Amino acid sequence: MGNSIPESTLHDGLRIPVVGLGTYNLKGNQGVQSIQYGVDQLGYRLLDSAYNYENEGTVGEAVRRSSISRDELIITSKLPGRYQEYEKAMIAVHESLYRANLDYYDIYLIHWPNPKQNHYVEAWQALIDAKKQGLIRSIGVCNFLPEHIERLEQETGVKPSLNQIELHPFFNQSELVKWHKKNHVATQSWSPLARANDILEKSSLQQIAESHRKSVSQIILRWHYQLGAISIPKSASPERQLENISIFDFNLEEEEMAMISSLSRPDGRLKNQDPATYEEF
Repeated sequence: MGNSIPESTLHDGLRIPVVGLGTYNLKGNQGVQSIQYGVDQLGYRLLDSAYNYENEGTVGEAVRRSSISRDELIITSKLPGRYQEYEKAMIAVHESLYRANLDYYDIYLIHWPNPKQNHYVEAWQALIDAKKQGLIRSIGVCNFLPEHIERLEQETGVKPSLNQIELHPFFNQSELVKWHKKNHVATQSWSPLARANDILEKSSLQQIAESHRKSVSQIILRWHYQLGAISIPKSASPERQLENISIFDFNLEEEEMAMISSLSRPDGRLKNQDPATYEEF
């Protein structure tokens, strides 16, 4: 029996679960089975993919095999950096749909701003037009800085519904999260568990986990939830998938939240991918 995951409402009215299933590296039949199990058996309804993950077909096949109707699912994909020119972006959106054999995506994001190329505004216009055509329900961005988002709104009149950013205890992005809240842009966390075993071995986190009789992963995902962030942890393991959404029966105290946030460090990015300079292919 699936778990009930709370939902958050984006500024355009789309309601999405506060925890989703990341699908990076979930590919082929094994990937289909992992995603389908998460949907059918555990109650996941938000699935996060990307053009550059090369698994949109896997996600689409899991959706087709699932016993859950398409309209109950929120499926995300992302536009790669090499296709940000307007015509290329429109083609990429269609290609994403063809790969997944879907009629529409619920959410489609620009994966990185790629500021040196300076095509992200026309990519945004392409997503605006794709939404008007019924190919996308909600449009947003990944890894954008406030100045990038402000420029999108100034030049097109349309603000992203969410910004998916690197966010974990080693890099809490507190100022950007505050900016999102002030400007009604939802925060979504990629790599919410930092993709690093050392975070799970932090004694301070282990102490909090023991006091709540939860795992360190659950403590971190609960931290995201109480920050108001939508997290998308990735796992192929049924046990870990269940663990990642079993976080709604306890609360972290303010002191515990502050302690977790204090683990953040200036060089906390996992791969030193600074949106001000990083260029995605």
